[in-house]
Amino acid sequence: MVRLNVGFDDTDSRQGNCTTYIAAVLIEKLAQLNVSFVDYPNLIRLNPNIPWKTRGNAAVALRTEVEESILDRTRRLIVETVESLSDLETQGTDTAIVLHQGEIPEDYIDFSRRAMWDLIPVADARREIRRHCTEALAYNSQKGLVGALAAIGNKLEDDHTYEYVAYREKRFWGTDRRIDAGSVLKMDLRTRQFTFNNVDPETRRILVTPRGPDPVLFGIRGESPDAVERAAGMISVGEPVERWVVFRTNQGTDAHFSNKSLIGHIKPFQSVVVEGRVSSKPETRVGGHVFFAIEDDTGVIECAAYEQTGSFRESVRQLMPGDVVIVYGGVRKASKTFPRTINVEKIEILELVEGITRSNPLCPVCSKRLKSMGRTQGLRCDRCGYKIRERLKQEVKLQRSIEKGLYAPPARAHRHLTKPLKRYGHEISEARIKLIEKWHQP
Repeated sequence: MVRLNVGFDDTDSRQGNCTTYIAAVLIEKLAQLNVSFVDYPNLIRLNPNIPWKTRGNAAVALRTEVEESILDRTRRLIVETVESLSDLETQGTDTAIVLHQGEIPEDYIDFSRRAMWDLIPVADARREIRRHCTEALAYNSQKGLVGALAAIGNKLEDDHTYEYVAYREKRFWGTDRRIDAGSVLKMDLRTRQFTFNNVDPETRRILVTPRGPDPVLFGIRGESPDAVERAAGMISVGEPVERWVVFRTNQGTDAHFSNKSLIGHIKPFQSVVVEGRVSSKPETRVGGHVFFAIEDDTGVIECAAYEQTGSFRESVRQLMPGDVVIVYGGVRKASKTFPRTINVEKIEILELVEGITRSNPLCPVCSKRLKSMGRTQGLRCDRCGYKIRERLKQEVKLQRSIEKGLYAPPARAHRHLTKPLKRYGHEISEARIKLIEKWHQP
């Protein structure tokens, strides 16, 4: 038997198709060829800030064992399937396939870690592939090589989750998905201890269904293959399900936040974790977006909590200059109208300054706050007429309406990699792979 790791990426376009759907079709064909799977298909989300990505920036790795006698036939089947189902004629679809035999080199593991948060040139992927004599095919601009190689290099040995993905028959692609919302709400109530991001808590919006023209009907994310398989069975569907697969994935793990950086060192399109001191009072601008700045010894950068983050902005608005925070987010490139900015995905408050305001003193007779009688005059009480010549101000300590801790937007504003607050303290510490009896159909 030969261990064959298969990675592929960038098979879809903004017009449709889906890399995970190709994985689902390929799994069926490989199973018919008696290829063995040693892991669930690995759905690897990469740095979500790559400017040319489509939707969730997902790549897929299949971990298989193949009899040597059918190895060449297996390779041909993989290439033919990926080629035939990829949207190669559409500009921006840069499909790549990487086929690696044997153990995963440490170089590939390091490459994958970097791909979670950085912008990696295609040349770096080609160099690693040549170094280890790995077979690879790439089309058009070859950008898909980065994701395909990163998928192979990410063995999900630490925290990971699972997703059950159901796919539509092709005649339904591009039409409204026929999912009973009530069944999703009931499923969420019954399984929320083991699943996540099914429903947005603020708007009650259903989150298990995508909105685009791709083949995905719905997806259930959770902590175990059994949990997502059971939860999927609670969904009432009004159209045929062509196929479904359980993936093991880095979704919901904050895998893109492994790079703690100084402000002066960050670059556009990176996912970063930056500790700094708030240096400007939060300001709400047109559209409801909230902006503030943080600084460290290496520089200053603006941060933005956008309107889509809902009530999260209320927490951001309570920040004051001097507060010490850790900002998690993606770096937006500077433009003619906007400076380089961190698009905030979550924020941790480490220290809160003591809020102080200066105001006129209280009247010693009736306790009403004194008012100014004019620019060069003193203060008087409107109620009892008490007057003083001095224009002294008193310092009054403000009661902060925010506490130390971690704050995140509601589920509807999460990226695929964003770890929900409910998962903190419940991370999976190691991979213990045991395939359930039925993890794909057909």
